[in-house]
Amino acid sequence: MRQQAPVANFDEIRNILTNLPAPDAAAAGRARAREATLAKPDGGLGRLEELTAWMAGWQGQHPPAADRARVCVFAGSHGVAAHGVSAYPADATARMVGAFVAGGGAVNQVCQSINAELRIYEMALDTPTADIADGPAMSETDCARAMAYGMMAVEPGLQLICLGDIGIGNTTAAAALCLALFGGSAADWTGPGSGVSGAALDRKRRIVEAAVAANPAAADDPLDALRRLGGPELSAVAGAVIAARMARIPVLLDGFASTAAAAVLARARPDALDHCLAAHRGEAPGHGRLLERLAMTPLTDFGITMGEGVGAALAVPLLRAALACHSGMTTAAEAGIERSPS
Repeated sequence: MRQQAPVANFDEIRNILTNLPAPDAAAAGRARAREATLAKPDGGLGRLEELTAWMAGWQGQHPPAADRARVCVFAGSHGVAAHGVSAYPADATARMVGAFVAGGGAVNQVCQSINAELRIYEMALDTPTADIADGPAMSETDCARAMAYGMMAVEPGLQLICLGDIGIGNTTAAAALCLALFGGSAADWTGPGSGVSGAALDRKRRIVEAAVAANPAAADDPLDALRRLGGPELSAVAGAVIAARMARIPVLLDGFASTAAAAVLARARPDALDHCLAAHRGEAPGHGRLLERLAMTPLTDFGITMGEGVGAALAVPLLRAALACHSGMTTAAEAGIERSPS
């Protein structure tokens, strides 16, 4: 379901958040009922069985399907990059987007190998946000517009959406967001990102502290935190999460920055991410801490340090395998197997 009218302000977004649909308990129940008949021990497939019921509940159908999966990668430009918080220059974002468009990114290869659709969304790369170390990154209008742009990535017919991001400086923005939303220290949330260390990592942590200090109101309102400390691609991720919920499409979240963007919604409404799974646990120290705060158990842990949707895309075959077992396995009755009395 494509967003019918782009949101214009936070009041409209808050109204949407008060009307989020719940999972279809009947569809999830049918998945659990079939699971109990399959020719295997109870719980033999472990978490794969939970994934099938989760997919059925959010899609509102049994059996669930994940044939049409879309990987959405949102790209944004951050003014905070001018502080040297990344191992790469700010223009690397546009260069990487060019590589994706030409088919040369890691995410391109993964999507091709799993037969998933890849969409790259450029978010005004020639116009970076304001420097969060000095004040708000965006106006409310610009943030709401970016969220609406993300909502438009959710289209009819999709069965699974993977949300990723790219943007030099966005792990700094994500760390600042998490510090404002969850507290702690800058060191708790700030990691190497693209590979900074030593004095550069110390500087990055100081910038995160300065950003939260320059935006004290961010601690009072999650959406305001997003517009003050986030960026256009993070806002778009949050918008896509909302639209996917309204359209009953399950979501796989990628790395630290995308999960931080989604966490804004969880702070606004605790069950806002029930239709989302953490696809993987990245190497960013803040990512594992954030998943714990959100009570999310990642599907994989490959030590991936990059964003761009790679970790989310890699989890798609895992979900497909769970659904294939659920739909294709022989039942105990069909195999002539009877359980011994306990």
